[in-house]
Amino acid sequence: MSTSSGGRMPLLDHLREFRKRVMRSAIAILLCSIAGWYLYNEIIIQLSSPVCDLRAAQESGNAYCGSLYISGVLGPLNLQIKVALLTGVIVAAPVWLYQLWAFIAPGLHKKEKRNSIFFIVAATPFFSAGAVLGYSILPAAVKILFGFTPEALNNLVKFDDYLDFVLRIILLFGLAFELPVFLISLNLIGFLRGETILKPWRVWVFSIVLFVAAFTPTADPLTMGFLAVPLILLYFASGIFALLNDRRRDKKNPDCV
Repeated sequence: MSTSSGGRMPLLDHLREFRKRVMRSAIAILLCSIAGWYLYNEIIIQLSSPVCDLRAAQESGNAYCGSLYISGVLGPLNLQIKVALLTGVIVAAPVWLYQLWAFIAPGLHKKEKRNSIFFIVAATPFFSAGAVLGYSILPAAVKILFGFTPEALNNLVKFDDYLDFVLRIILLFGLAFELPVFLISLNLIGFLRGETILKPWRVWVFSIVLFVAAFTPTADPLTMGFLAVPLILLYFASGIFALLNDRRRDKKNPDCV
């Protein structure tokens, strides 16, 4: 990759690099979406479990599964396409998150690139932990939300709306758990100091709560609390780690303080 004097990359090279990263991300999402298309039935069986036992309904030949339904001629096809695409985005998240980071990496020095290995190593487990947490709270969240249904009324839920809701929660939780990965990675490459992270802690806490309230598909306090509390704890843990890393780095390079 060509760079100009001073390690700067020309605008045209930036655009080529961006195109390359986007293409790789798109290919990864496409391949995972194809897998999601073929595993569609197993996926919807797992995701619909908080509402009904879809496998048992299929094996018994029952035409109904709890309060879930599909409507319209194109409804089943649209549902399978949506599930496949969202599955591709979620499963391929480690790939496109890495491509996002790799787009930034060319502007780093050799030592900074070496320190950024933390992002590559930590991005996948942190995203997975968030996605698992999002999936784990689904039964409680669905039960709470269904509890608002007035007595003597049936709550019929469109299947594609329900699965869209479920997959959005899983994706949101997974992406939210990348916050400490980005903060620590930026600290390791020397771009962000611990004091910079922790000093505006009130703003960070407010922003996290606002983010959770704005983007969580549910309005129940349980789901928002399950996301907001771990995020706040991870934020403070990232800041403390950054402070300790800054002290270690300052001792090695006292002239840079």
